[in-house]
Amino acid sequence: MKLRTKMWIFVILSYVISLVVFLILIKTIANVANDGYSLHILDNIAHFALESAQEQQVFSKHGIESALTPFSKEHPKIRFEWIASDGTAIYDSSGIMNHYQFKELFDRFLDMRYTLSTDGNQVSLAYASEQNGETYYLLMGLPADALKPGQMYFYVRSFSVYFIFALPILVAFLIPYILSSWYFHSINRRIRKLNMALNQVNIQTNVMELKDNSKDEIGHLTRHYNDMTRRIRTQVNQIEQLENNRKLLLSNLSHDLRTPLTMMLGYAELIRTGHYKDEKDLQTSAKIILQRSRYMAKLLDQILDVSRQETDKLEIHFSSYNLSELIRKIASDYLFVIDEQELLFEVALPEMEVFAWIDASLIERMLRNLLDNSIRYGKDGHFLHIELIEEEQTVCIVVKDKGAGIPPAEQERIFDRFYRVDRGRKGEGLGIGLSIVKGIVEAHQGNIQLTSIPYEETTFLIKLPKN
Repeated sequence: MKLRTKMWIFVILSYVISLVVFLILIKTIANVANDGYSLHILDNIAHFALESAQEQQVFSKHGIESALTPFSKEHPKIRFEWIASDGTAIYDSSGIMNHYQFKELFDRFLDMRYTLSTDGNQVSLAYASEQNGETYYLLMGLPADALKPGQMYFYVRSFSVYFIFALPILVAFLIPYILSSWYFHSINRRIRKLNMALNQVNIQTNVMELKDNSKDEIGHLTRHYNDMTRRIRTQVNQIEQLENNRKLLLSNLSHDLRTPLTMMLGYAELIRTGHYKDEKDLQTSAKIILQRSRYMAKLLDQILDVSRQETDKLEIHFSSYNLSELIRKIASDYLFVIDEQELLFEVALPEMEVFAWIDASLIERMLRNLLDNSIRYGKDGHFLHIELIEEEQTVCIVVKDKGAGIPPAEQERIFDRFYRVDRGRKGEGLGIGLSIVKGIVEAHQGNIQLTSIPYEETTFLIKLPKN
């Protein structure tokens, strides 16, 4: 729900609540603080008393006494008098039984407006009833403080009445303000938390996450912030890893280039000065310079591979290709190296030619990297095996050696870029060969698995889809 919608609902709800509270307070105060008789109640009492007298047809002293006594007992604060037309008191609940003259009656009702609004004075009301041509009067007298203090449609006898009626109005106006203040305070608190969290965003510190399950705009913004913090943490970790890899690359590269370059300079100087013994010594020096030059060229190629991986993705050009023929070609290229290393080399291919939709140049590069890795690190086992297996939907390529292998703790990271198992071994490349292999396999939507038991068998199993 949007904040604007929530705000309008909240304001309308607050006014409804204030109106309900106002009415409840008015009724409660009227029942509790505004106790007493109202003029309407007194009129009803007189009406019922006159009806009782007329129904019983009793206007004499004893008869009217039986008719009015129940009312007198029910309302002890009211003085009931039954007066004849000549001023004779027939019944008086107070027992005084005055005989009224005109002046006395006039004085009793004189300044009644002032009497109604003043405590301590008597209030008198007169009602008439006719019977057999005779007029009788019912006089009702009571202290002014027995009336309801809130008779505002007539008089206000006390300034405290203003407070009684002002309190509900004040509360009714304060409730929307208090509820709105609380609502906007809660919004401001959430915004302050979000601002504080944003101010603390720094790639050098841990970024905190906020908890907000609301579905309004601030809740959505908070969840976007949490997603951003998670991305920042991931990117910071990647940046730190790339920085570490960059430092490692520079360290390895400086060492790996310095050693062959020193050898090349030494043998080149030997040839230039003619300090070699014979033609054989000259050829040996030239061969070493050539080998170290090729090695440095290979390192430069690896650096270019790193640059390509940083900037571009692998470009795949699929075509149907004879994998059997590709493996035979690569194996033949390694025969000279294998003879020098005195390795037992096995190549296992199916009887039928195996075709698959692949990028032949990338698969060749992948296989050469695997074979180079096995020769370099597995030559102590004097064994190298490459095998092609055809399945219904996939083709499997297996490369094995029986060298030192890879410890279990290192196997999970062996495909990471720049990672080398034995960091103390210099002049062995930059540690990106297997990461390139994994990238090529994944680009073909395949997978690669590694199993290694030192000096028994180290196996790389590559599975590629045929189509």
